Amino acid sequence: MSYRLPPLPALRAFEAAARHLSFKKAADELFVTPAAVSQQIKALESYLGVPLFHRLPRALELSEQGQAMLPKLREGLDCLAAAVGVAQLRPAGPLTVHAPPSFALRWLVPRLSRFGALHPEVELRLADDVGNIDGLGRGPETLLTDPRDAGSAVAVRFGMVDYPGFCRDLLLAPEYVLVCSPELLARSAPLVTAADLSQQVLIHDESIPDEAVRPSWAEWFRLAGVADVDASRGPRFSSAVLVLEAALGGQGVALALWPLVEADVTAGRLAMPFPTVLPSRYVYSLVVPEALAERPLIRDFRAWLLAEAGAAEPRPHPASLR
Repeated sequence: MSYRLPPLPALRAFEAAARHLSFKKAADELFVTPAAVSQQIKALESYLGVPLFHRLPRALELSEQGQAMLPKLREGLDCLAAAVGVAQLRPAGPLTVHAPPSFALRWLVPRLSRFGALHPEVELRLADDVGNIDGLGRGPETLLTDPRDAGSAVAVRFGMVDYPGFCRDLLLAPEYVLVCSPELLARSAPLVTAADLSQQVLIHDESIPDEAVRPSWAEWFRLAGVADVDASRGPRFSSAVLVLEAALGGQGVALALWPLVEADVTAGRLAMPFPTVLPSRYVYSLVVPEALAERPLIRDFRAWLLAEAGAAEPRPHPASLR
């Protein structure tokens, strides 16, 4: 495909001046004179046939056409910078993986040694942050590095929305299962039917900010066909990590995502007494800036993580785990 584009120096001058709203600051950044920046922008305006700035006595403002052009131009320059970075023969740089604390602790950390064995040259940093759960006021753009930086960053998000400007791979679409400690089962009245849970402490997981999409005991009892149970009682925790610690300590029964408790159930540290499951409205996704998606380091990590997610064990029937 043939591209008819203005000269790159003129586009760079416009982007810098639009970002600073100052020819002088743009000139300082580009190591040229303010007059040179002004000439480049005039040439670009002549090429386009529209004004890009309103030149006021003491200020510089973007015109309507300049405002429309700026976001796509920034995206294009980011992609150009990333393309150059891919082509350059240089060390891969560090890889930072951002993830929700519960996912990082219970699912990702036990598997990371396998990535390290395949790619011992990669300097990997894992950063756990509740900001990777949708609804807490921060998107991936607040966590991931600028494409022009030497390093690379990706994020595992727990949510259900798309992320404009980012590539998104579905990792896991989990279910909530009912879990409790074997010690609790041994010391309490037998759990023969779901109605027997009326005598147990119900642990509530409030790690998802939006109450409308977080798991609820009321919904679980409805799916189990149990009525007339006070589903609102019991302690509430703002973190899934705290919920699991409470369940492991025998403080009550909890609804937990199967990928986060798989190892504990398999090892007998938690029991899963009933088959009723609650689908999660949130899913785990790998989110990567579009401009970084083709970096070899990120391609390798994406391929490895998707393979790990694909090899995850399916949820077993509770009867074999009681």
